Amino acid sequence: MSGFKKFLMRGNVVDLAVAVVIGAAFTTVVNAFVRGIINPLVGAIGTQALDDYKTCLKGPCTVDDAGDVTEGVYILWGQVLGALLTFVITAAVVYFCFVLPLNHWMDRRARALGQAKKEKLTDNELLTEIRDLLAAQRTAGGDSDGGPEGNSPGSSRPRTS
Repeated sequence: MSGFKKFLMRGNVVDLAVAVVIGAAFTTVVNAFVRGIINPLVGAIGTQALDDYKTCLKGPCTVDDAGDVTEGVYILWGQVLGALLTFVITAAVVYFCFVLPLNHWMDRRARALGQAKKEKLTDNELLTEIRDLLAAQRTAGGDSDGGPEGNSPGSSRPRTS
């Protein structure tokens, strides 16, 4: 039971729980923004609710007073557009309000601590370092292969038996 308690109190689990709660609340705010601001802006062109935008794919299409399809097949592209707008707005707010400031803060913190930003190596540079390390190990271990000079796998010289 103590292991389970330790797992729950670990930072990642608590952070994840907080993120889920904030995400749910944030979704409500974004949905209200789309319904309250984006939909009326779109409504200036047509209908106020994006959900009302649809196209009859296979007709004749009829809808009853409640708005339910009674006959035909509709493509409800307004719902997809609304969901897409909600996603894009959510992603933009998360990026500009959370990710960008956090990355900026982490960079400033690293500079304040005197840590140099680690340089990313290209694939070729990384493979060259691995080759050199393997060659050094082979030389240090007294391998009969001939070391880095001789018949190493990366060598351009052919192996002689």
